[in-house]
Amino acid sequence: MMFSNLCYNDFMFDSLSEKLQGIISKTRNQELTQDNMQEALREIRRALLEADVNLRVVKSFISAIKDKAEGEKVIEGVDPSQQLIKIVHDELVNLLGKEQNPLDFSGNPNLIMMLGLQGSGKTTSSAKLAVKLKKEGRKPLLVACDVYRPAAISQLQTLGKEIETEVFTIPECVDVQKIVQGAIDYANANGFNTLILDTAGRLQIDTDMMAELLLIDRIFHPTEKLLVIDAMTGQEAVNVAENFDAQLGLTGLVLTKLDGDSRGGSALSVSYCTGKPIKLTGTGEKLNALEDFYPERMATRILGMGDIVSLVERAQEVFDEKQARELEEKMSKNNFSFNDFLKMQKQMQAFGSMGNMLGMIPGLNIGKDDRDKISHEGEKQFKKMEVFISSMTPEERENPDLLNTSRKKRIAKGCGLDYAEVNAFIKQFESMRVMMKGMSDMKGLFSKMGGGGMPDLSKMGNLGGLGGFKGKMGKHAMNKAMKMMRKFK
Repeated sequence: MMFSNLCYNDFMFDSLSEKLQGIISKTRNQELTQDNMQEALREIRRALLEADVNLRVVKSFISAIKDKAEGEKVIEGVDPSQQLIKIVHDELVNLLGKEQNPLDFSGNPNLIMMLGLQGSGKTTSSAKLAVKLKKEGRKPLLVACDVYRPAAISQLQTLGKEIETEVFTIPECVDVQKIVQGAIDYANANGFNTLILDTAGRLQIDTDMMAELLLIDRIFHPTEKLLVIDAMTGQEAVNVAENFDAQLGLTGLVLTKLDGDSRGGSALSVSYCTGKPIKLTGTGEKLNALEDFYPERMATRILGMGDIVSLVERAQEVFDEKQARELEEKMSKNNFSFNDFLKMQKQMQAFGSMGNMLGMIPGLNIGKDDRDKISHEGEKQFKKMEVFISSMTPEERENPDLLNTSRKKRIAKGCGLDYAEVNAFIKQFESMRVMMKGMSDMKGLFSKMGGGGMPDLSKMGNLGGLGGFKGKMGKHAMNKAMKMMRKFK
């Protein structure tokens, strides 16, 4: 089959995730004893330290698992490794902040103060937050409060233009108190309900920086004081977070670069060490890549248990409902074209890598290396398909039935592929077309039957005489669909 570069961003915890899953799998089909439990705890401790998790966090985490494991009653019929997964999962959730903490939007306008050192991604995160709030129906105003870094204001203005969000600034003014007051007055006059204050960062925490931030805090009382932390910083992130919290009393944390390839220990340490919730995470460079943080979902992903809820939510964001309806109508009429295929692939690319999408589907148990291979191969195939389709005439792209032998040979020469490869692509496309038509017919059939769910297929008799199924084509599509369903059980 032809796959695009599907869903989701690279996962920072891949290395830690594989180690934890490997440790737990060793207990499978074994009784949990004092010896193998001690061995598992030693290996978990080593894995956490290698992932750069703060030492006191590791000690607390291991101690909590040990206490729970020793007090856990053995449940008859339950694999001991599953009990261990449950214990580790629950403690990971506690470590990551227990529950999701939404932003506080009290006040009109409400103020969100973005804090952080230089290079943490504070200004970009401010713009990403504006994109997120606009999607949620709010009207944000970006406020340029970094009057020291020469490029800071122009960077925010450039980002503001890109995301079509207004940026408030007072030219040549270095009085931050005056800028914030001016922004509040402007917001009240123009219907903005959220101010995002992009405050000044430094290379390190200093007295002048804190004095200015304390002034904003005490005069304007922002509802949110969010510290932006680069998740690739390592253990220094904990010191930075604790210093900011001691001075300002943070309300939450924003972790950027969770799609990076570092060990990710800071993400498992900052919330526990400060007692402040991670409210948002940056999971990519695109300006829509800022998401609410859910400790439960992160814990399940780390343990290889998938995250189907986030996957569905991401799909709802990425896919255009109107375009999806149009594609569905084309499928039902068997008019799905190569142009439609490219549109669908472009939408699916917005998810991120296919390898990480697979990592979010529960129960697949595919290792990182295998996921990477699948993702790489899928991307390679899609690029070939793109070159192949771009070598067609507009008429051929819109009407695949035009592709006879001479046209295929011309296309093969144009895209530099073998004729056999081009022929194989077209056959795969036709198979997919037939399957999609069949799936669309199934949906229509079940609707006619009253929407009572999936009927007993064994009692449906001759599919060729029911609903939208027509002879061999309908049977072929049904067989393909059922084979795919069985593969993913």
